[in-house]
Amino acid sequence: MSVPSRAPRTALDRVNPVTRITAAVIVSLPLLVTLDWVSGATMVGIVLVAALALGFGVRFVARRVWPVLLLAPLAGLNMALYGKPGGAVHLDWFLVHVTDSSLRLAVAVMLRVLALGVPAILLFTGIDPTDLADGLAQVWRLPARFVLGALAGFRLVGRFVDDWRSLALARRARGLGDTGAVRRWATMAFAMLVIAIRRGSKLATAMEARGFGTEERTWARESRVGPPDAVLIVSSVVAVTAALAGSVLAGTFWAVWS
Repeated sequence: MSVPSRAPRTALDRVNPVTRITAAVIVSLPLLVTLDWVSGATMVGIVLVAALALGFGVRFVARRVWPVLLLAPLAGLNMALYGKPGGAVHLDWFLVHVTDSSLRLAVAVMLRVLALGVPAILLFTGIDPTDLADGLAQVWRLPARFVLGALAGFRLVGRFVDDWRSLALARRARGLGDTGAVRRWATMAFAMLVIAIRRGSKLATAMEARGFGTEERTWARESRVGPPDAVLIVSSVVAVTAALAGSVLAGTFWAVWS
């Protein structure tokens, strides 16, 4: 059995988790206003260079972003076959219309998926759930009850996977898991729903008894933002500005509303 790769130690470890979320939003929102390929290619290049400079290895990045690399061509193929027609027609059959415009849109969408997906994956890599909860409550001032409840739910995700595996083994030991895949999945899903409700009720009662629901509370660890956070935010703004400026200078800027 292969051991999952751990996140390497990088310069992002000194950045507050909520700052990473902010940087991901900054990178994604402005890129949604244009569908040209220049801005997407520029952003992908900047992200890859920044990832290597921050300390991410090439093999680690490839292992983490392979779902995006698989999704991007599928999204591009869909746009190539059914995208907005225009220019020379290369294939016209039933609902399929492959034209110069649809091909340009396909390339732009592929790069857009990479430009939005890869930074998000790398920015969220290695975030400790407790540090994230501290940042949400102390930096963003979100309600403590909501933050602690979300943290507890996140911590139980691993238990959910273990419970599903244990339930499947128990049913198979009783001779209930050999036939009827759909029926087996439905009954196991219902059983897991019952387990989740019971566990959630017990957890809520335990947290309430320990004072997690009080309005005024203290925190064991202080969550701070500092110069590394400012550097990440400024770098994100500069990267997006460079990508959009490159598309405008290249004359390929393609507004989504056009």
